[in-house]
Amino acid sequence: MKVYISADIEGVTGVNHWDETEKSEACHEEFAHQMTLEVNAACEGAINAGADEIWIKDAHDSGRNIDHNLLPKNTKLIRGWSGHFYSMVQELDETFDALIFVGYHSAGGTNTNPLSHTMNPQIDYIRLNGQILSEFLLHSYIASYLNVPVVFLSGDLGLCDEVNKVNENIVTVPVKKGVGDSTINIHPQLALELIKGGVEKSLNKNIQLCNIQLPEEFELEIRYKEHSNAFRSSLYPDVELMDPKTISFRNKDYMEIIRAISFLA
Repeated sequence: MKVYISADIEGVTGVNHWDETEKSEACHEEFAHQMTLEVNAACEGAINAGADEIWIKDAHDSGRNIDHNLLPKNTKLIRGWSGHFYSMVQELDETFDALIFVGYHSAGGTNTNPLSHTMNPQIDYIRLNGQILSEFLLHSYIASYLNVPVVFLSGDLGLCDEVNKVNENIVTVPVKKGVGDSTINIHPQLALELIKGGVEKSLNKNIQLCNIQLPEEFELEIRYKEHSNAFRSSLYPDVELMDPKTISFRNKDYMEIIRAISFLA
């Protein structure tokens, strides 16, 4: 079994402030370590379920947060950013049996994580077909395009609730809850136990039930915090400036939607 894990940090237990997510800050090391341990727990669960090849994308900020020495030997770690529009699932393709998300967070425009955002904190929100778009759904649709089931996600409670609405067969493990500018976090060791068990459970199910259906066409809407960014993005082909801070883009091909997001977000 070949498994792909995409890992972020804002949905890792204990992470509460931007300083804790930035490699240049002294406190980052502690939380990058917990991110590594949560990824390792997911790897252990996958191996218990029969995975013999695991690819991991370090998908936070610099892409240089995870300590590969603490992961199993049958893992490949993707560090840094190639610039490809698959972004947080770079190198995902049809050869993978399942996609797993670890440490993911609520979308920009929501209030269930003090670090809620989608791709770029300078964006107020992204909507797709009228619905707030999270990084989970953005990249899950890439998996759907490639016919790879999304089987598991760990992160904040708000995002887990979203995932359960998208497909109730996806196993979720909420490790924290956002309240205003605070977070209520479960114990780090408990998070590891739940992630390991959750991933094993998810891969032992009928994973085809976890497929997410792609819409037939797409309308992308991006609202920026600064009007100058909206003006610049309005120069992208076929983009419409809806108001001083909001642009829209329509296409029937999801690959063109994520290509646009890679330039506009």
